[in-house]
Amino acid sequence: MEQNKTNVWKEFSDFLEKENALRTALTLFDWDNETLAPKAAAERTSKVYGVLSASYQELFAGEECGELLSQATSCRGISPLEKALICRIEKEQKKLASIPKEEYRCFSELIAISVQKWSQAKKQDNFALFAPVLEEILSMQKAFASYRAEEGQTPYDVLLSDYEEGFSVEKLDAFFGELKEGLGPLVENVVKRNKAQPESYDFLFQSFDIEKQRHWNKWLAAYLGFQFSRGVFSESEHPFTISLHRDDVRITTHYYKNNLESAIFSTIHEAGHGIFEQGNDDEVAGTLLDGGTCGVHESQSRFYENMLGRSRAFWEPIYGRLQRTFPEELEAISMEAFIRAINRSEPGLIRTESDELTYCLHIIVRYELEKKLMSGTLVVKDLEQEWNRLYEKFLGVTPKTAGEGVLQDIHWAMGEFGYFPSYALGNAMAAQLYAHMDREINLEELLRRGDMDQISGYLREHIHRFGASKGMEQLLLETTGEGLDPRYYLEYLKKKYA
Repeated sequence: MEQNKTNVWKEFSDFLEKENALRTALTLFDWDNETLAPKAAAERTSKVYGVLSASYQELFAGEECGELLSQATSCRGISPLEKALICRIEKEQKKLASIPKEEYRCFSELIAISVQKWSQAKKQDNFALFAPVLEEILSMQKAFASYRAEEGQTPYDVLLSDYEEGFSVEKLDAFFGELKEGLGPLVENVVKRNKAQPESYDFLFQSFDIEKQRHWNKWLAAYLGFQFSRGVFSESEHPFTISLHRDDVRITTHYYKNNLESAIFSTIHEAGHGIFEQGNDDEVAGTLLDGGTCGVHESQSRFYENMLGRSRAFWEPIYGRLQRTFPEELEAISMEAFIRAINRSEPGLIRTESDELTYCLHIIVRYELEKKLMSGTLVVKDLEQEWNRLYEKFLGVTPKTAGEGVLQDIHWAMGEFGYFPSYALGNAMAAQLYAHMDREINLEELLRRGDMDQISGYLREHIHRFGASKGMEQLLLETTGEGLDPRYYLEYLKKKYA
């Protein structure tokens, strides 16, 4: 029987307000845990986090949510946005209702303390300190995914779909296979060229005053379009972005005294995420549709970081300001030398500091490891050894410590198995968007003029405002007329590095 939309949507709105309040509280704990909270607080705070998480699960697993969904789907006049919201809530309900309450609360408490345990292990270069926690996280995630898996679907497929709908192991194997085939010869040629024509980039690794870096990077975030009236810029061990809603978006970076570019490109990357969040329409803000799907989100951070931030045109209007900030270190360094330095390609150990050409190889390593961990063909105690083996295989380098190896990323400590492929999908989407946008609005000319507003405005109109109401394939089809095609990314890299 058809329902009265006005009455149903009023009840639905009350439900969404409860959901948003709980999600906001949990998000604030995440932010505090990674930025300001004292280490000694973790154990006690995890209990509070567990109670809030249990309430969040109960909201979705209860009868009220099921009844509201049933009534909402039978209403006439549902808009596409409302339909997308209903689908998102249905997915969240299925996910949370499938997990026993005690298991979910236990997992939530574990995640609340695991980040600090990871951070401690990383600082001590000791994977054995973190391994027992990671075993628990992996075991729980495998169980949770198995509760939801449909016929013919593996637990890892379930987790992958959480981050970007429609991308399974089968589809990603084909995607990464195409990337490996295209990247292999390019990387090999660049390595040979570097050996034949070595060039020093030591000027990027002088001593750069941290306070000056803070001032520069805050200015840079604002220049890109991050609005500080609606956002916060802080510091953390691993740079990240978190959002309560479009008017409270928080980004972080990490400063190294002897590495100027690390904070610069982390800032550009996270500002890309933040600008996306701030560009959400009012209709999606504060709902489960705010933000965006993970692959789309990463396409925006990588678009700003690499397509824009590593281009010569981007630096033309602002390199002088960087020189004036660090006159002793950079006054004698030409912009051409700086551009070559930030676009150098050399296989390295750290994903977040890798160049565009080798970046996806870092993701392939993590993807291969996740497949093995989820299938049970690799156990946690052997993870560090297998990590090192795959780094030697794909990048020709081997970590000397756990901090520059298996412990370098925070994602697994947060239970985010299945997230890493989003970075590679984001790279491919970013290149495809860049090719299309450059034909429509001449990106290089806008960058030379320092006109970031027009670039962000285009992205807001075509990508940002929809939040998570549209996935990667739909957004690309509507914006470029094509589905995801990794050839754009490979052509972009060939043009830059060949």
